[in-house]
Amino acid sequence: MAQRWTTGNRVELLENGEQFFPRVFEAIRKAEREVIVETFILFEDKVGLALHEAMCAAAQRGVKVDLMIDGFGSPDLSDTFVASLGAAGVRVRVFDPGRQFLGQRLNLFRRMHRKITVIDGRIAFVGGINFSADHVMDFGPKAKQDYAVELEGPIVSEIHRFVLHAIAVGNKGAGWFRRRLAAAPAPANAAAGEAEAQFVTRDNRRHTNDIERHYLAAIRSARQRIVIANAYFFPGYRLIKELRRAARRGVEVSLILQGEPDMPIVKVGASMLYHHLLHAGVRIHEYCQRPLHGKVALVDDRWSTVGSSNLDPLSLSLNLEANVIVRDAAFAAHLSERLEDLMRHHCKKIDVADLSEWSAWRLVRSFFVFHLLRWYPSWVGWLPRHAPRLQPLAGQGPHGGATRTDNA
Repeated sequence: MAQRWTTGNRVELLENGEQFFPRVFEAIRKAEREVIVETFILFEDKVGLALHEAMCAAAQRGVKVDLMIDGFGSPDLSDTFVASLGAAGVRVRVFDPGRQFLGQRLNLFRRMHRKITVIDGRIAFVGGINFSADHVMDFGPKAKQDYAVELEGPIVSEIHRFVLHAIAVGNKGAGWFRRRLAAAPAPANAAAGEAEAQFVTRDNRRHTNDIERHYLAAIRSARQRIVIANAYFFPGYRLIKELRRAARRGVEVSLILQGEPDMPIVKVGASMLYHHLLHAGVRIHEYCQRPLHGKVALVDDRWSTVGSSNLDPLSLSLNLEANVIVRDAAFAAHLSERLEDLMRHHCKKIDVADLSEWSAWRLVRSFFVFHLLRWYPSWVGWLPRHAPRLQPLAGQGPHGGATRTDNA
């Protein structure tokens, strides 16, 4: 679907589950016509159960409720959990449920990694926060640091059409899409604020590198500063090159990366790039309080992005992703304040002196890593592409109750 700038939007930053979950659940409770939720991870914990309760209650009072989850990210929901959603009237779809081989799940690639909620076509939430208890502080030291945005205004109409189209593609039916829009037409949302916004997605068809292109364009245009906070930082050659160029022309380039990663290989991968970045003048901060799960960026005093896309091979070349890009000085100032607080109080700044000395092995390894980054987008294009279709569960029709999404 077309990706374009819209004006007149209200964009509010939501930090962590403490801000995100109450706002989403309140919006679902107030829904009058329609609730659509896409999430990579849904766990059957206190957050997942709260979402379950809110969706069931909405469906039982006549609201159309659709839920799409990813088969790799949400593999262990009980039959009781899913069946009770279907019994209440919630339509549940699973993107690539996959099959196990020798006890292992093989559906690692081409995942539905988006996190989007749309209520009545008038309010939307987009970001990196899954519906799981590890996004709230009382989870403990492994609770994730993350971000999302709440949106109102014309941009929500774009997001609403996108999520309906995603369901229609899964159903293999443009007719369903037209009927759904006719039954619950996307409202022509009036201006709700002053922000310009664009909804940008990555898929394996027509929008294979849109999110990366927006990052590259913003980095090239930077004149004062760039701040990127990203959980899984192993980007392509072009993005690394543009960050180095920006730093060398005098732009203050700061990266906030994982210091206490949820997967140790994440830090190993990112640290392979530290020499290339630090020697070009890029500043690196490792967030050490708990795992960083955010996917946000800020350029100069106006451009910013919040979404689901990491800067790694999975997100940039394989997964289905969604980001919101915002051009608004007030939103950028607030995001800047939150990221500055993170760097000042909760991060360790990495200096060249902190790195081990160059060695023949490090030189060889860095050479191969750098050129792997340069060419992996071409290589992964050979992997199978996902074209989801919906299969009804036993005893249920294709447009009612719980269904599963499989690959074409």
